Amino acid sequence: MSIPSAVQSTPIRDRQQLIDYLAAGEKPSEAWRIGTEHEKFGFRKDDLRPPAFEGERGIRALLEGLAARYGWAIAREGETPVALSREKANITLEPAGQLELSGAPLANIHQTCAEVNTHLDEVRAVADELGIGFLGMGFQPKWRRDEMPWMPKGRYKIMREYMPKVGQLGLDMMTRTCTVQVNLDFASEADMVKKFRASLALQPVATALFADSPFTDGRPNGYLSYRSHVWEDTDPNRTGMLDFVFESGFGYERYADYILDVPMYFSYQDGRYIDLAGQDFKRFLDGTLDALPGVRATMKDYADHLTTAFPEVRLKQYLEMRGADGGPWNRLCALPALWVGLLYDQEALDAAWDLVKDFSREERHALRDGVPKQALKLPFRGGTVRELARETLKIAAHGLERRAQLNRHGADERVYLEPLFEIVEANQTPAERKLELFHGTWGGSVDPVFREFAY
Repeated sequence: MSIPSAVQSTPIRDRQQLIDYLAAGEKPSEAWRIGTEHEKFGFRKDDLRPPAFEGERGIRALLEGLAARYGWAIAREGETPVALSREKANITLEPAGQLELSGAPLANIHQTCAEVNTHLDEVRAVADELGIGFLGMGFQPKWRRDEMPWMPKGRYKIMREYMPKVGQLGLDMMTRTCTVQVNLDFASEADMVKKFRASLALQPVATALFADSPFTDGRPNGYLSYRSHVWEDTDPNRTGMLDFVFESGFGYERYADYILDVPMYFSYQDGRYIDLAGQDFKRFLDGTLDALPGVRATMKDYADHLTTAFPEVRLKQYLEMRGADGGPWNRLCALPALWVGLLYDQEALDAAWDLVKDFSREERHALRDGVPKQALKLPFRGGTVRELARETLKIAAHGLERRAQLNRHGADERVYLEPLFEIVEANQTPAERKLELFHGTWGGSVDPVFREFAY
């Protein structure tokens, strides 16, 4: 979502503007939309290595090929293509060349799934000619961090230099993780708060259901969602479960205060990124940053700064669900179906909140900390997360049934939850299935994953 150019250049004079910016996301329920984003790993089919940016078989060639063949407009930094746009959708370039579709805001999951399939078809058509494939998983299964390429985007250079100062796994987050997330609307501050609380408490359930990152450097890593673990040692100032969300009085103002305390990465000035890593955004508001003396932050700076916090649920002018590993196409449709079912039907939202409202802080953290390793089998309240996931899926299914959004075959959106129900009933996550193959027919190699699970 972009902000109007007149707003972008507006200087920030007081905190109320920051609060009002978040509140401006409010929409009546009939205007609520679904924005789905997913990332995927590219690999060269002959040697499985991630493609570099330049070269006949590079990411630049892929972007330019998509633009030429399918009508995407190229966004550049200088002469370098770094993103594509078409209508309200974007294709963006992640730090190590992971390709991300930031989908258009759509009315139902049927449209979302059609968008995903069209995108994958287009990427496959161009990538096949370059000898490139794409894989949906949460963590790069084979290549070491020092074997991953870096893409020539200004903000990534700043983050690359800063990350090792604040955590051990930040560079892994940038270069070796992929996720699927969904962005959803809210009607009012009270609606935002209830959705934020319910989804934050249930985010570990999504992590468990979508766990698909059991390998590091070609070997099992002891986790089912290593991607989720990576976020635990990336940067404590901008990640985590945000306990204050559950405190009395939480709303736009409290979230704005949180964002003001998140250290900066950069400011985009006159077509270039200014390195402000670790600097205080409040000093930017006052115009007292040493690197930009006398320059005061604008609303565009604030909108950019909102994107540099990485909690499990993130508030911008919509809510982002951020707990899931990347995966195959049907789970790219299942993730928005899960959250739309829970949050876009009032009865389902009430039931979801009833399910989690008495979770203690310690229980929420135990779920967040335990799920990356144990997923559905993590003990919880006399049972396991599997039982919590089953109940969550039932609530979501009822929510989707009441939405009654039918496709041309007369099926409602519940069809997209079927892969998740199958995972729960089998009590086997995608990661556990891959580990079974690794120790069995794959003969201790991760190489077959690039063939058997590529898009």
